[in-house]
This record gives sequence, structure tokens and C-alpha cells, in this order.
Amino acid sequence: MRYVLTLLAVALAVSGCASIFGKPNVVTVNQHGNTKVVYRADDKTRFRNLYAGKKIYPLTCEADCYAPRRELECESDNEDCHYIGKQTLPTLSAGFTVTWLGHASFHVETDEGARFLFDPVSDQFDWPVNWAFYLSEGFNRQPPNWPDDEKMSEIDAVMYSHIHYDHFNKSDIKDLGPAPQYLTPLNTAHHFPEEGLSIEEMAWYATTEIKNTRIHFVPAHHFSSRIWVPFIYDDNEKSLWGGWILENKGKTLFFAGDTGYSQHFKDIQAKYGNIDICLLPIASYFHEEYGEWYRYVHTTPEDTLMAAKELQCGVVIPWGFGKHSWKMGDISSHSALTRLLNMYEKIDTPPPLFILNEGDSVRF
Repeated sequence: MRYVLTLLAVALAVSGCASIFGKPNVVTVNQHGNTKVVYRADDKTRFRNLYAGKKIYPLTCEADCYAPRRELECESDNEDCHYIGKQTLPTLSAGFTVTWLGHASFHVETDEGARFLFDPVSDQFDWPVNWAFYLSEGFNRQPPNWPDDEKMSEIDAVMYSHIHYDHFNKSDIKDLGPAPQYLTPLNTAHHFPEEGLSIEEMAWYATTEIKNTRIHFVPAHHFSSRIWVPFIYDDNEKSLWGGWILENKGKTLFFAGDTGYSQHFKDIQAKYGNIDICLLPIASYFHEEYGEWYRYVHTTPEDTLMAAKELQCGVVIPWGFGKHSWKMGDISSHSALTRLLNMYEKIDTPPPLFILNEGDSVRF
């Protein structure tokens, strides 16, 4: 068994590094002005969250969290569901068209025709983690319906929140090729395949601009790692993590990335004002083995609702659940959405919600 793990570790180490046989990427680092990062006190090569330490959560679901919802049509209990509830589109005039591709992947287009991808992962994890996941869990995700090649060829920028396998996929990078600009957290570029790509690494609060859209990299409360067998190499927290804000004509769209609940949501609102469109995670908050730590770095549905109130979101689109997820740290494919809908009725002045099924598009 140790021999198998060692081989897996070596494969992971190799897969975590850029190939020496491709065309070199062009990497710039955006860490100037009022940008910010925080390093661990015991190791200045590793990043840490802005608000480390024990968390106090404003609200926790304690009863009837997963009571069935009429808005969900499911094949079984909270499994393989389709949202069928009636919804009213908020009047925002924000100029963004949002398509949820599945899990954390989004396609966003501005009215001016700028096209962006967040965390594109079109199939399974990169090898060999796809193989290891299947052996341990007994299933792979259902591959989502992906935009056609013509639409993908028109992408202007690809943004990654962090390097975990369900958010950063090398086969998709190879398919996208060198045409788009790649925007990443600090110390992430060396994980990319060498394909002659243009990569901009960004610190928290760094800003760049593409096609009249200002793009801000902002904090999240999470962690990073790419290597799963640490007796060969430990890369925990050696690359940064965060979320992204698109700002166009005074309107804002926020993709939070994976994150736990913390003060950083209030910080983002204080710096950028009320957020018009919030793409917020609601899943992967429960894990028997890791206990409370899993919630520490992932929001429960009620944590997301509290964060949305602090961000003063014009509308919230939740993600992380669904038929095309890996159900990592969740009870079933749609348990997180069921919990969200149940908790939504229990809070005062909840933020507007708009639920997408995977593959759906909406213009705000």
C-alpha cells in the first residue's frame, strides 16, 4: 500500500509542476500599491487567512434543515434534483449575463461583449486524482454541458480562485490555449502547463482591466494545496486563494471562490460598496472526518445568507451543489440547496435569491 501511495505522490508532484517540454508561459506579478497578503508567522513562504482563529457563526441550522421542498423535483431524497420554483428577476440593470456551468464554473458576459470564465472544470479532476477519487468514492461526477468550441474560443479572461482540483484543471487550460488572459492568485503560475500562456498573478486587492471591465482579486477564507501525499512534498498554503469582482459601468459581480464565513465579507463591502450580483458557495460544509474544520473553510447555506446581507447583494446565485458536483462534504447532490431554501424562510430581510440549474443563463 505504501508503494502505491508513493507512486501516487510522485505522480501528483509531477502533475503539480509545469512541463519542461512546452512553450514557456509569460508571467507577471500584480502586487503593488494597496494590495495585501498575510504570511504564516512560522513560515514566510506560506500564506494565511486574514482572520485566522476560532469563528463565531451568527446562525446555525438546528432542525428541519433538509425538509423536502416543493420547489425541487428530485429523483430521490435531495438527490438529482431540478429547481422548478417560480422566480422574479430582480431589476438591477447590471449588464451581466451569467451562465452556471456546474460546481464552481461560471461563464459571464458583459453587455459590451467581454467574456469571462471562473474556475472552469469541464470533466473530472486532473489525473491521477480522478482515479484516486473514483477508487475511494465509487463514482465520478456527471460531466456538465460545456459551451461549444466557438464560444470557448471567444473567452477574454479566465480567473481561478485557488488550485484545488475541483477549481483548477489543466486539461481545460490546454483546451482553452493561449488566447485568453489567465488571472490567478499569487504563486500559482508554476502549476500551469507550459502552453505559451499569458498569466497575471495577483495579490488581494490587486486590480487589472480587460475590455473596459475592472477586475479585482479579493480575499477569501480558505486554504490551498495540490499535493495529497505530504511525505513526498507539502505545498499547503504555498499559493494564495481568493475571489473575484468584475466592475463594469459602476455595476459589480462578485465570485467568492471557496470560502468560510469571516470578517472579509464586510471588508469587501466597505471597499467596493454594495455588490450587485453575488455568486456564492453553499456546499461542502459537512464532513464526518474533519468535523468543524470543514465549516471553517466552507460556508453553510446560512453562512452564505449572512455573508450576502453583509455584502448587501442585489441578488445571490448559489453554487457548489448539483447533478454535476462531486458531492464532496455534502449529504447528497442537492442537500445544500434544500437547506438554503429552508433557512431562507427563517431570517429577517433575506437577500434576493435567484436559483439556477446547471447550464441555465440569466441576464441582470
